[in-house]
Amino acid sequence: MPQTVLLCYCSCPDTASAQRLAETLVGESLAACVNRLPGVLSTYRWQGAVTTDDEVLLLIKTTAERFEALKTRLLELHPYELPELIAVPVDRGHATYLDWVRTSVKD
Repeated sequence: MPQTVLLCYCSCPDTASAQRLAETLVGESLAACVNRLPGVLSTYRWQGAVTTDDEVLLLIKTTAERFEALKTRLLELHPYELPELIAVPVDRGHATYLDWVRTSVKD
């Protein structure tokens, strides 16, 4: 059975940190592709206060097999004290693309 492809979400405080994370994750074969979506406005509760910040959202494509290594690396590099990292399994998609993701992140 083929490895499960994951779509991971991660928010970053600025373009520079988002680019650094994207390039590192793809460069180290932890992600096949990372899309950077600027202009995300996030509202959240942090340390008892409601805060709103501009962020860059990363959409990271990887596999379940590579997720723990990706998480470890992301936590090492991310500037936030508590980075967002949410992984959602991809149930359906273009089979050839999903195979490319799997091939791109193999150890």
